[in-house]
Amino acid sequence: MKGNPKIIETLNDLLSDELTAINQYMVHAEMCANWRYDKLAETAEKRAIEEMKHAESLIGRILFLEGIPIVSNLKKIHIGADVESQHRNDLASETEAIQAYNAAIKQAVEAGDNGSRELLESILKDEEEHLDWLEAQIEQINTLGIKMYLVEQIS
Repeated sequence: MKGNPKIIETLNDLLSDELTAINQYMVHAEMCANWRYDKLAETAEKRAIEEMKHAESLIGRILFLEGIPIVSNLKKIHIGADVESQHRNDLASETEAIQAYNAAIKQAVEAGDNGSRELLESILKDEEEHLDWLEAQIEQINTLGIKMYLVEQIS
């Protein structure tokens, strides 16, 4: 099915975001594992895997619309030097992703592309859950202090 070129372009831009997020979250996961914050490492790795699934879905949709998935474009990766900055960087990334997905959903609706809209809404839901978790972690850091928070992350 020949898709709308603007929708394909948007899907490729979102694909770049997802591929960037995978890299950022995997580095954060490995850093946390190295510091022995096992709970955080596991959570960041699971988030990276969810982003991989998003990328896979976007690639599938682009191919369905007879577009060419562009997997070589990464955006700036924001690696945090410590856990708190990792959370803040990830929060900023998820906030940007939510804005991008909402704009893409609006574009898909206006183009009458309900298949893309449904996919984008599904991914948006996951991104909102990521944001919610990150907001909770930052609130815990603010409430408990970083030292107490980190003690809780050791398994």
